[in-house]
Amino acid sequence: MHIYRCELTLMEATFFSSREVSNTYYTEPLIGNFALAYAFGFCQSPYFNDGTIHYKEHLGALNERGLYVTPATVIGKPRFTIGQFNAQPDSYWYAMGAGAIVTRPDGGWAVGAGKTWRIVHAGGKRTKIAAESRPQYGRIRFLAIGNRAAGYVLSRESLTVPRYVRLGKFMSKARVEVTDMPVKEIEREGVVIPFLLNPADLPLEMPPTVFDLISVPPTPLVRNARLSGRFYRLKDGTLLPVGMRFGVERLR
Repeated sequence: MHIYRCELTLMEATFFSSREVSNTYYTEPLIGNFALAYAFGFCQSPYFNDGTIHYKEHLGALNERGLYVTPATVIGKPRFTIGQFNAQPDSYWYAMGAGAIVTRPDGGWAVGAGKTWRIVHAGGKRTKIAAESRPQYGRIRFLAIGNRAAGYVLSRESLTVPRYVRLGKFMSKARVEVTDMPVKEIEREGVVIPFLLNPADLPLEMPPTVFDLISVPPTPLVRNARLSGRFYRLKDGTLLPVGMRFGVERLR
């Protein structure tokens, strides 16, 4: 087994929509392992996406290759930065509809009745403006530039981890320092793992008995999990559970 410690340093403010409270969107101080698997280029999302979720297909293929990525845990105290966004149009005329912003297309006009609006096209056809799920304005809490986070890549075969990656909703740049870690297997009882793990990826015979739960999409993570079983022991004393794999078959 080849295990690589990957320390990421954020070179741009990085945003993941971990929590949404009113019109404020929060990034939790962590980087999920699904996001890292795509960022490292181990699997590729389609350029055009019709809303289909491909986790089971893409991450299942990594299981077949014997390749796994842990979540990345922020080193030290996380730092954040707050920004604002406004997705409202800059057109000469617009109106607020029911969950949507109405603009008038070229060659047509808009007719409103209360919060309901319809676009009247040049040929006389009317189209109702539907509500949109995307936010129009709000505040964003980013992970600030300079934050560092560490995770691990476990692979049956040797591989090359990229030295620069793009992360988050805005494809923010991060530098990656990779260390190839010598490893041996040991067995231990009641080990507390201080960094983040994905509980869905742990072997069935190694359930965490005590842990701190961090509820984030697409799957919750745990920290300070108490585990018993077989572990990989790295040269710096770090213990990683043996048998971790993407538990995509458990996702609904």
